[in-house]
Amino acid sequence: MKSHIKLLQLVLETMGTRCRTSTTRDWKTITRRYEHEGMSFLTISLPQFCDDLQKGLRNSMVDPSLFLGYGKSGELPRFLGGFLDQVFNRNTGCLLEVPSIEAIQALRQILLLFGKVNLECSDSRKRRAITKYLKCEQDIKLVDIASKPLYKDWNSLCLRVWGDIFQKVDEDIYYGRIIPKHGPGTTADRLIGNDKFNQTEWTERLEKDFPHGEFLFPNWRYFNSAQVNILEPGAERPVKVILVPKTLKTPRVIAVEPTCMQYTQQGILESLVGAIESDDLRSQLVGFSDQVPNQDLARIGSLSGNLATLDLSEASDRVSNQLVRSMVHHFPNLRRGLDATRSRKADVPGEGVIRLSKYASMGSALCFPVEAIVFLTTILLGIQDVLRRPLTRKDRLARVGQVRVYGDDIIVPAEYVRSVVDRLQTFGFVVNVEKSFWTGKFRESCGKEFFSGEDVSVVRVRRLLPTQRRHVPEIISTVSLRNQLYNSGLWGPAAYLDHLLERLIPFPRVLPESPALGRHSFLGFDTEKECQYLQKPLVRAAVVYSKSPPSFLDGPNAMLKCFLKRGEQPFIDRMHLERAGRPKTVDIKLRWVSPT
Repeated sequence: MKSHIKLLQLVLETMGTRCRTSTTRDWKTITRRYEHEGMSFLTISLPQFCDDLQKGLRNSMVDPSLFLGYGKSGELPRFLGGFLDQVFNRNTGCLLEVPSIEAIQALRQILLLFGKVNLECSDSRKRRAITKYLKCEQDIKLVDIASKPLYKDWNSLCLRVWGDIFQKVDEDIYYGRIIPKHGPGTTADRLIGNDKFNQTEWTERLEKDFPHGEFLFPNWRYFNSAQVNILEPGAERPVKVILVPKTLKTPRVIAVEPTCMQYTQQGILESLVGAIESDDLRSQLVGFSDQVPNQDLARIGSLSGNLATLDLSEASDRVSNQLVRSMVHHFPNLRRGLDATRSRKADVPGEGVIRLSKYASMGSALCFPVEAIVFLTTILLGIQDVLRRPLTRKDRLARVGQVRVYGDDIIVPAEYVRSVVDRLQTFGFVVNVEKSFWTGKFRESCGKEFFSGEDVSVVRVRRLLPTQRRHVPEIISTVSLRNQLYNSGLWGPAAYLDHLLERLIPFPRVLPESPALGRHSFLGFDTEKECQYLQKPLVRAAVVYSKSPPSFLDGPNAMLKCFLKRGEQPFIDRMHLERAGRPKTVDIKLRWVSPT
């Protein structure tokens, strides 16, 4: 762990030099706290300090409830005081008229460097995450009862905003135009790779609109040659709730879907997202693949103050199934399709199988687009409340460049934020106040942070630093970290990682386009020899190597895989019928490779 604290020391010194302030006492505080608290000081305590900093930026002042646990001089803590003095007035705690952008970014970089490192949480924190997951279920049941009288306005707005989109997907389901697809991840029935095309489970609920004879075989000729188990609703396989690392403070809760559900969800997803992205208006209000528009609006909001950024806690776990059913009430085929492809039960660690009130947890292919549609509709309902009249298409056009949803990252006009927050809370959603900003000049959305129009985003350590060559994921992550630090002007920390990596792998200078694991530099690239056939420069470097596990597929199921392929081009991988699925391991190999 010495390498991690050394890296933080170099970042601290670099930022101190950049902001022309001494960091000697700050370093003493960090080393003393690190000795007592260990890695949790870097991954939990420092990010919490940053949360208080961002509250101060949002409120334009530091109140006594912030920075608890740190000795203060005046209204500000002594820890990192040289930076804080360039942002706030120490005597009053008020934000300076012209706060230092460099100091704000320096503080955030120091405090958040280890905020999202990929580490296992303690058992108590895991149990707490499961408890919150179960509590969401109870909250949804209560909200369903309380919000039912509001469904009339909700349904009316849904019909006006999404009617033609839902009608297209409804027709795709009715006319059998839904083409299923297997996702790359694991499934609740543990089928991976090409084995997913050998699935023998289907459900009675799916059978009405997605008959297994059309979805599991290349044609009806093979219908009687395979045994498929059609499960009744009570016998369906539940989703498997698992915890995956997110931060040391809390894990991420996701649900692994059964193969048959994921398979059909992907088909509806393609139809629904395709219809939205092909529409000139709706595609500007909600996004599924491009975060840049949200980031641009966050920058504009930090400059003008006219746009707010909202973040929701446990967003996907709080979307009620009853609310979704109400949303598509006028489209019977779509309603049945969303219901049939939704898992009704979940196998929760330590709790057994429970019945779900939420529409879907993270892990369902339809979770992301459905929650985005629900959030956008709720936002427009909040704006409609302020206008006190039904929203017209002209009103929605006027919101382009003011309203945008990407998952649970939300942009809304600041003048409507109170009404929007009220509507979100009415339907059971929890606005994360610590990460939502509608006052002050700080805004955050989709991984980018801005203050007064300036980018104050930071570089984060994602994995522990490697000590041996066999620590392949750590090496790959550290190379990326090194290059991000270099491009951010943190050349001292980048040089430290250069020395660390050079002890493990050859680490030449390469261009960003090179497949080599190498260092990026404004000084060009290294050349060790020339390719005798192509007359291009070569360097000896480590290259990421991964191979899909063996997964043999032949017969009718191989034919089905080919029929389900999208596009006219052949498969990129010639061995796709022999190997498939996510690689179980990733490795690096040393070879001669182009640095360009």
